[in-house]
Amino acid sequence: MVDYHAANQSYQYGPSSGGNGAGGGGSMGDYMAQEDDWDRDLLLDPAWEKQQRKTFTAWCNSHLRKAGTQIENIDEDFRDGLKLMLLLEVIELDYYDSHNVNTRCQKICDQWDALGSLTHSRREALEKTEKQLETIDQLHLEYAKRAAPFNNWMESAMEDLQDMFIVHTIEEIEGLISAHDQFKSTLPDADREREAILAIHKEAQRIAESNHIKLSGSNPYTTVTPQIINSKWEKVQQLVPKRDHALLEEQSKQQSNEHLRRQFASQANIVGPWIQTKMEEIGRISIEMNGTLEDQLSHLKQYERSIVDYKPNLDLLEQQHQLIQEALIFDNKHTNYTMEHIRVGWEQLLTTIARTINEVENQILTRDAKGISQEQMQEFRASFNHFDKDHGGALGPEEFKACLISLGYDVENDRQGDAEFNRIMSVVDPNHSGLVTFQAFIDFMSRETTDTDTADQVIASFKVLAGDKNFITAEELRRELPPDQAEYCIARMAPYQGSDAVPGALDYKSFSTALYGESDL
Repeated sequence: MVDYHAANQSYQYGPSSGGNGAGGGGSMGDYMAQEDDWDRDLLLDPAWEKQQRKTFTAWCNSHLRKAGTQIENIDEDFRDGLKLMLLLEVIELDYYDSHNVNTRCQKICDQWDALGSLTHSRREALEKTEKQLETIDQLHLEYAKRAAPFNNWMESAMEDLQDMFIVHTIEEIEGLISAHDQFKSTLPDADREREAILAIHKEAQRIAESNHIKLSGSNPYTTVTPQIINSKWEKVQQLVPKRDHALLEEQSKQQSNEHLRRQFASQANIVGPWIQTKMEEIGRISIEMNGTLEDQLSHLKQYERSIVDYKPNLDLLEQQHQLIQEALIFDNKHTNYTMEHIRVGWEQLLTTIARTINEVENQILTRDAKGISQEQMQEFRASFNHFDKDHGGALGPEEFKACLISLGYDVENDRQGDAEFNRIMSVVDPNHSGLVTFQAFIDFMSRETTDTDTADQVIASFKVLAGDKNFITAEELRRELPPDQAEYCIARMAPYQGSDAVPGALDYKSFSTALYGESDL
């Protein structure tokens, strides 16, 4: 052990000492005082201070060289005190209290070592905590990266599960069910992702708790907490069965609607063509020349009865249509017929059969009243049908003109011909509809081909039937005429207004004149 007393003497009286402190040496206290002066004079004489430092450094190195070391910079090399202690050991001082000094130095060294150990432990603890905080930060970042898109997915899923849907066909609802089934198939993967995200959060919490790290707050990278994730996931789990139920209800509804569509279409696809076929058959009967007018009338009345008998089919279709309306079904791909289409066709059919029967009855009366033979009627019909190119049952002006020309009328396209044609058109088309019906054509042709006393002959015939009275009764008509003709006359004869009238008296004179065409019936 170094004798610090001797070292102190050497430090006070070094080899360069003059014996009493005069000269280049001096005591340690003097040196320290001198160093204080150096510090005070530092700003006054930097060159002197530099020279003193150089001298002191050389003196220290002259002693430290014995221990195999040196210093270059006083401030840096003596900072930790180790080389200073070494310098004191090398300078063999003969100090009277060396034991205490050594003890104190040893205590200082021990404290220094303890401080070093604590510093090292503190550094290791701080470095470990730093790594743990870095790990927690990485976990927070990873949590945020995965929690944000998962949260967005759940919000989108909840919106889709609560979204209203409007479908009109089975195909549409089955498409929605298929899409929903695909969504449900992704739920296990989604649940695993949720658990993985929550596991990241739990791992960060575990690291913090096990190492007694008090986190400053929530995840700095996201506001989506585990509580939010679990709450929304639970909401998704509740909405899925509700969506299942709604889709199955709608599927059942659409299946019922499809049944109604097919039921209506099946009936409509029968009724619609039936109406169209009857319309075409009635049209053919009215323009064909098969048999007598009475035969045509008989066929038409048979058709009328069949139409009336077919009405229950239309009523059934109306009932089915009512069910479709109540179900709010607006389209039906199984048929091109709508109820409105069927109704219009049915009304047209009823109107057509009634009008055609009326026309044939008029033709019979006209024929009988004006003495037109069946052969003439067939000739009129043949001429009319020849120029009725579209088989519409009426002739346009040009078609009628061509017909008149074929019959020998002078209605060519000149001034006189146009005037004659206009006169004839005013007779056959008094309402200026632009069409000439077969009945008007017969009236015109019969007027042109019969004698002028035809009306008088009809009146005379009715007078015979009436027993020479100026009126006739319905009973007399039914007794003397065929049923169809009798009913036709009864329906069209005006009440007789003469002074000799009796209840139910009919005016056969005005009827005969109108039938002949000399007045309006």
